[in-house]
Amino acid sequence: MTSSTLPSPVKKAWRSSLKAIADLRLAIILLLLIALFSISGTVIEQGQSLSYYQSNYPEDPALFGFLTWKVLLLLGLDHVYRTPWFLSLLVFFGSSLTACTFTRQLPTLKAARTWKFRTQAAQFEKLALSAELDRGSLNSLIPLLEQYNYKVFHQGDALYARKGIIGRIGPIVVHAGILIVLAGGIWGAMTGFFAQEIVPSGETFRVQNIIDAGPWAGGQIPQDWGVKVNRFWIDYTPDGNIDQFYSDLSVVDEQGAELKHQTIAVNTPLRYDGVTFYQTDWGISGVKVQLNNSPVFRLPMAPLPALQGRFWGTWVPTKPDLSEGVSLLARDLQGILLTYDRQGQLMGAVRTGQGIELPNGITLKVVELIGSTGLQIKADPGVPIVYAGFGLLMVGVVMSYWSHSQVWALQKGDRFYLGAKTNRAQVAFEREVLQILEKVSEPLQGA
Repeated sequence: MTSSTLPSPVKKAWRSSLKAIADLRLAIILLLLIALFSISGTVIEQGQSLSYYQSNYPEDPALFGFLTWKVLLLLGLDHVYRTPWFLSLLVFFGSSLTACTFTRQLPTLKAARTWKFRTQAAQFEKLALSAELDRGSLNSLIPLLEQYNYKVFHQGDALYARKGIIGRIGPIVVHAGILIVLAGGIWGAMTGFFAQEIVPSGETFRVQNIIDAGPWAGGQIPQDWGVKVNRFWIDYTPDGNIDQFYSDLSVVDEQGAELKHQTIAVNTPLRYDGVTFYQTDWGISGVKVQLNNSPVFRLPMAPLPALQGRFWGTWVPTKPDLSEGVSLLARDLQGILLTYDRQGQLMGAVRTGQGIELPNGITLKVVELIGSTGLQIKADPGVPIVYAGFGLLMVGVVMSYWSHSQVWALQKGDRFYLGAKTNRAQVAFEREVLQILEKVSEPLQGA
């Protein structure tokens, strides 16, 4: 059933609803709400663990007196852009724009494309710009208007001309661009995912540690390929601070064949099959050591949160029964490790590739310090749609700057009437109309 076949009361209610949804004030309120919650999603870290929110948003004291981890999780502020209420705001705002387009913009465009002649002298008095001449000719006016790029319609003694109809199309294009942006955002929220991985050098991994994902994200998560971390390393400045860290990555299939190879760094991600790998963090996963002439063996290193700063440590047994040993501590990948005995006394420092003599006559050699790369992994199929929408939005904004100008003329007896109006650039338009009037009058004055 269409709106034209609806009963009169239903049709009236339908039109009232459309008018309410298309209200500019409602659209502004919705836009402000979307902006407010988008800001909250930027300020509040998204997709973190429960322990992270419990430690950063405690119940006492609550942030701003009310924002605790319980409130944050209850409202879904840990994943704002995927909450039903935020997506509903986007849909409602899109509905408001759509209703405005069909109830206001399209009828305005239709009216602008329809030429209407003014056949009575009194009709020109209502125009902002109008003139009554004692002489004039439509035949002399038409080429002048065409010279100023007007499209002219002529019927009998009446004339109508217009230009800048693109300015009426611009707002419709703007609305279409915004709707495409909203659609891209919703599609990305429903089909995208976000993951984090800490992977040691030399290991191959599959995306498994999913932090946040949309309900339809299954098809985006890689199933038949993984990533190998060939090497991870850090460049340091002369004063010992981190300059940049790098991961040499290979995308491999199930048989281990390389599909793509790239070295990534901060702000230089790897993209493959719609999934993006960002370099965001680092760690120390292990150390390879040798005792005297023993085989080289690898020991894991764990972070030591009790120490101030970032430190990783491990225990190196020096006897088969594990009754004796030393501790190794490292704070970066520059290759310097601190050695401590069982009593916690500093025994000295050792560099990668060198050894240190222990009190029991054993030489401990550090063969290699193994770093691990911290990767953020993201897939958002809505990004191309959002970019396309922004592009269309910019085109629509530029189109909207075109002035829609209209000119009417009527030749009645020995009187010549001319009127005009425009929707913007009023001063420039007045100059243009005056120039047209002068040129229309020139031949008559010279006669």
